[in-house]
Amino acid sequence: MAIADVAKYAHLSDTDLERLEVALEAIRRDIEDSRGEKDRAYIRRAIAFQRCLDLAARLVIAASRSKAGWALGTTALAVAKSIENMELGHNICHGQWDWMNDPEIHSTTWEWDMAGVSSQWRFSHNYRHHVFTNVVGMDDDLGFGVLRVTRDQKWQRTHLLQPLRNMLLAIMFEWGIAMHGLHSEHERAATDAEKSAATRALIRKMARQAGKDYVFFPALRFRRWRRTLTANVVANLLRNVWAYVVIACGHFADGAEKFEPVALEGETKPEWYLRQMLGTANFRAGPVMTFLSGNLCYQIEHHLFPDLPSNRLAEIAQRVQAVCATYDLPYTTGSLARQYLLTLRTISKLALPDRFLGGAAGPVAVALAS
Repeated sequence: MAIADVAKYAHLSDTDLERLEVALEAIRRDIEDSRGEKDRAYIRRAIAFQRCLDLAARLVIAASRSKAGWALGTTALAVAKSIENMELGHNICHGQWDWMNDPEIHSTTWEWDMAGVSSQWRFSHNYRHHVFTNVVGMDDDLGFGVLRVTRDQKWQRTHLLQPLRNMLLAIMFEWGIAMHGLHSEHERAATDAEKSAATRALIRKMARQAGKDYVFFPALRFRRWRRTLTANVVANLLRNVWAYVVIACGHFADGAEKFEPVALEGETKPEWYLRQMLGTANFRAGPVMTFLSGNLCYQIEHHLFPDLPSNRLAEIAQRVQAVCATYDLPYTTGSLARQYLLTLRTISKLALPDRFLGGAAGPVAVALAS
């Protein structure tokens, strides 16, 4: 159930909270003070690699005469799109590289390669999600408004369709994120004119995105346009599912706690830190998967320091784990398969009314945990 008093739940005293803040602020300070040429080189290499991979993938798709060549190009294009959305778009829009003062790699100028408007996403994600992480009724990313991921969310008959909704959300993830951002813009708009302006901006972006992927590039192939169109559809589908799985494992997995709105009353900085640590989850990944996930396999560290460069999260994670051990705090992680299967179990189980739900974890969870 949702937590009302974060510090009490974690059994931390006021002194513990103060020391926790000091330890985490020391991590932030050390990373900020050590940012430099290696970090600049990293993000520039990442951008160059992504663009070269995107171009190479499209050339392979265009030149392929076999199913194997088409599959190779399509897979490469899906990887390029995943890198652009997660390691580049997501992290750049968080302001992780604003310290470089490079207008190309700045949170206020980067427009990512997906249906949503990056400026709309920045408000719904950077503010509403990261400030109110997993607070029931306040964090719009908690189930994205279509999934019930905690018993604290009131069950409705439409939740019976939750397994289907979950599948559709994964398939249409970029379009769902786009509408999610628009919803946040409408809620903060002071006038109907502002709402209309936000809607028009999204329609223009959606039209450009659909035009690029489903009209412009296929048209370049003339009579073979169907192969290119299909490749773009499949690449976007694979990117959507991958992004959805990464995000779901970071926030809906077992161990990622939920919070009552009362937890925000008088919340201090160390209590905010603590809520981020309790409300997020990691998954174990090698170098390739780490890069493809935008380093969001380190979701705990990302939520503690959302504006620190993604390439530094691995070293930050070592220090955060030490802090968790010092204060006997959980550090939720596991394999990607385990984290997602537990997430899928929760989503499927919570499709049912509470009276049908038992308190036990169930055979799937027990098997995965063993």
